[in-house]
Amino acid sequence: QLNPQAGLTFQSLTQAPDGYNYKAQLGWQVGLDARFGDKLFFQPGAFLGRSVTAITQTVSTPNGSSGSIQYEDDLVNTNLKLRTLLGYRVLDTYQFDIRLMVGPSFDVLMSSDLRDDKISWDKGDFNSGLWNLEAGVGFDMGLFTLSPMASFGLTRAFKDNPTLSDVNSKYMSYGLTIGVNLGNDDN
Repeated sequence: QLNPQAGLTFQSLTQAPDGYNYKAQLGWQVGLDARFGDKLFFQPGAFLGRSVTAITQTVSTPNGSSGSIQYEDDLVNTNLKLRTLLGYRVLDTYQFDIRLMVGPSFDVLMSSDLRDDKISWDKGDFNSGLWNLEAGVGFDMGLFTLSPMASFGLTRAFKDNPTLSDVNSKYMSYGLTIGVNLGNDDN
């Protein structure tokens, strides 16, 4: 069974360093996965996504004067997500199914941009491949499928360069896709 899907994502970074704040913004994803099996199933897939994380940096004003300056920028990443999920169909009726899924994914960073260039990070500061643990629930309603998912970053977002070596931020993503069930469903 093939499942083309499109949806929304919210991605943020964890463990902001001193002077920084991260906030998830709305992004998108499109992709395709396949299901092999009935009650217990294997679900590989590939998704292209564009996610946005709002970053605020607060720095003290120069020359020891009181106060601070805030810089705000949006980190925009384009990723190719490759995932392999193992799932179990907990409710299996003629018109409605509920599935639980879990498994690893690997994000290939295709581009990373800061919209306003107010913060001095670029694509070279980020790891180009990241491992994640994915978990989600799937709802099948006849021809349509709906899947809320969460992705927990296992790999540091930043490379081990001297200026970012102490930043242990990882990606945390939430997504919601709607799609179509095509092909043979062995229910």
